[in-house]
Amino acid sequence: MSLQELVVVTGMSGSGKGTVLKAFEDLRFFCVDNLPVALIPKFVEEIQRSGEECRRAALVIDVRAGGKLGDLELVLEELRKSVFRLSVLFIEASDDVLLRRFSETRRPHPLDGGQPVRELLEMERKRLVRLRKVADLTIDTSDKTVHQVKALIERQFANSAKETALKVILMSFGFKHGVPSEADMVFDVRFLPNPYFEADLKAFSGLDEKVKYYLRNKPETGEFVNRADDFLQYLLPHFIEERKNQLTVAVGCTGGRHRSVFIAEELAAKLTRPNWKIQVFHRDEQIGYT
Repeated sequence: MSLQELVVVTGMSGSGKGTVLKAFEDLRFFCVDNLPVALIPKFVEEIQRSGEECRRAALVIDVRAGGKLGDLELVLEELRKSVFRLSVLFIEASDDVLLRRFSETRRPHPLDGGQPVRELLEMERKRLVRLRKVADLTIDTSDKTVHQVKALIERQFANSAKETALKVILMSFGFKHGVPSEADMVFDVRFLPNPYFEADLKAFSGLDEKVKYYLRNKPETGEFVNRADDFLQYLLPHFIEERKNQLTVAVGCTGGRHRSVFIAEELAAKLTRPNWKIQVFHRDEQIGYT
């Protein structure tokens, strides 16, 4: 599958080009930072010739290119003749904001030669003035958070619900085997009646009908599932707004074999929306009690 879209990201140092590139990565663009200008046509040619599934790519080109940055405008003119869509994205911020960011991060400016940062920013703006004029889209990040910048990129360049979907992993586990380090939130269901103490249920797990029947007939089970479902239905859209694309919800009982497994499955059945990708993983279901 040949290249269909190429985005060239440029702009001021400290303006958030790294954040923008990460946003493109989340949209499954093939991303390259600081590719030499002379290699851009070769990069495109190799993608087209390889036949690999790389439909969209994003490149960051800025003053780190040195003297070759002056050639970028001509390269862009040639690329606009190609069959794929080309977008030039210019990222900027006010000098005061950039000065503050450089002070906070204590990173040197790419043009640093001993001059004050304000002078370096002035030099950089002069070198980028022509690129700013040919940009298809300019984003000023002066008053924007990282999440707002990512949201702008997503709205502009996401082309399918699948790419902006929230992946929710419902993981059952046993507290006696440790709380999963990857969990974003944890539900403790050890208050529910424990099938382990029923002689005819001990050998089964929360995936077996006997255990399901036992737990479904306990009033506190249904009430908890409904309350947890309401909570997640409220919460997950807010995670999407904050540009979080994956969330791990851990459900724990004592051994991770009965109650947590059942509850994780029940919640997965309820959390159904077109842009939510639900996965269930039972970490300790095969371990159970020792």
